[in-house]
Amino acid sequence: MINDFWTPVKLSVEIATISLLIVSILGILAAKFMSKRQFRGKIMVETVFLLPLVLPPSVVGFLLIVVFGMNSPIGQAIDWLFDQSVMFTWWAAVIASTIVAFPLMYQSAKTGFEMIDEDIENASRVDGANDLQVFLHISMPLAFGSLITGGILSFARALGEFGATLMFAGNIPGKTQTIPTAIYMALDSGNMELAWLWVVTIMVISFCMLSFVFYLNQFKK
Repeated sequence: MINDFWTPVKLSVEIATISLLIVSILGILAAKFMSKRQFRGKIMVETVFLLPLVLPPSVVGFLLIVVFGMNSPIGQAIDWLFDQSVMFTWWAAVIASTIVAFPLMYQSAKTGFEMIDEDIENASRVDGANDLQVFLHISMPLAFGSLITGGILSFARALGEFGATLMFAGNIPGKTQTIPTAIYMALDSGNMELAWLWVVTIMVISFCMLSFVFYLNQFKK
């Protein structure tokens, strides 16, 4: 009973943590690049970035299968390199969680970077700082609150991902079975006690993270 309970919890936290690291790097870099630049096609690019936020999870899962399946060049390349498909593996769950969590990190980081006064960044450049130094020592600290908010929301979204993960990574106990898929299977088999334990666990984790976001927003004011 204890092992049955903790295995999906541990797996979900691991997957959400790796997803958070990936979306933090990609989201922050993309947000910084897009925050104060205007170019033809920018609206289209941003629409693509935010699309997973509004697409049904089943559609995201379907597209991941198309992109990484054995009939695609990417899927065949992965199979050739690692001698196995990425589908129905731990990394498939990470990819699915990363895709659905990315828009939250990107949008929050972009909002934070857009609020920075360009004169502050330009003053740093006048004093001799290069673009990397300005980014690390000026832009990042000034947008820190928004970055933390985006990170927490992204982690929560990755932790609760269900539809795309189920389609792309499957529901393999001890390998790809996360808390949401475990709840679904427990409910389907009539194991209400175990389902409730997972429901309460993910509710407590999500409540604590959202409370921290609200506290952080109040603190910024």
